[in-house]
Amino acid sequence: MRGNDILAGISASGKMKEKLLEYGTIKSFPEGETILNENAFIRSIPLVLSGSVKVMRSDEEGKELLLYYIRSGESCIMSFLGGLHQDTSKVKAVAEEETEILFIPIDKVSELIKQFPEWLDYIFRLYHKRFEELLDVVNAVAFKKMDERLIHFIQKKAEVSGAGTLYVTHEQLANELGTARVVVSRLLKQMEEEGIVRLGRNKITLQSTKKPNP
Repeated sequence: MRGNDILAGISASGKMKEKLLEYGTIKSFPEGETILNENAFIRSIPLVLSGSVKVMRSDEEGKELLLYYIRSGESCIMSFLGGLHQDTSKVKAVAEEETEILFIPIDKVSELIKQFPEWLDYIFRLYHKRFEELLDVVNAVAFKKMDERLIHFIQKKAEVSGAGTLYVTHEQLANELGTARVVVSRLLKQMEEEGIVRLGRNKITLQSTKKPNP
C-alpha cells in the first residue's frame, strides 16, 4: 500500500493523513516480538496499520496480565499519556501477529492537536474505549471465576485473529491471564468434555460459544 491507503483504517482527513505519513516512520514486527517494554521511555506514538498488538502489565514477580489489544487503525492511549508527560511506559506491548506500525514522534503529537481537531477527537475516542476495556479486566479479575475468564479470553483472542483456531500454548494463556498453567490445562480439558473447545498440540479450536457449566 502507498500514500493514504495505508491509513485507510484511521478516520481522518486527507491532509491529516499526509502529515502522519510525513512525520511518522513505518516499522514491521514479527509475531511475538516486544514493541515496548515497561519502564522504557516513550519517544513515539504507535499507530497500528495492520496486525494487532497485545498490551500487558506485570507485577514484581514477573506475572503478566493482558489489558487490551490494539488493532488496525488504533493506537495506545498509555503511550499518548506517558509520552506527553515525558514519563516511562507502565505497560508492555507485544505483536500478537505480524504487525506493521506507524510511529509518530512525541514532539509532533501536540503539533497535530493544534492543526487538526480530529486528532484530539481520535485520542478521546481511544481513551474512552481503553477505559471501558480496563473496567472489563477489573470486573473479570474481581468478580468472575477463572473458567469464565478463560473462555471469554479465548473468544476475544479468536475475534482479534479472525480465526476459530488459536495456535497458543497453555503456558501462554496462563501467563496472559495471570494464573498457573495447571489451572488453564484443567479448565480447558473440562471445556473440551463439554464440547466448547477442541484441543490439539499447541492449538485450541472453538466449538461453541456457550459458557462452561458451574
